[in-house]
Amino acid sequence: MATVRVTMIRSAIGSKPKQRATLAALGLRKINQSVEHADVPQLRGMIARVPHLVRVEEA
Repeated sequence: MATVRVTMIRSAIGSKPKQRATLAALGLRKINQSVEHADVPQLRGMIARVPHLVRVEEA
């Protein structure tokens, strides 16, 4: 199964509570922190909620 690497590139300060919760659910806490997840539709939906805060790379 394909995986994607999600990296937090901007701070969540000033973001809406749902966006902060989405980052936490992705496992991102600090700027420049990266996590790898399986590429599933649920993950793509979470990324679509915070595209301005994260960078996505195919792994």
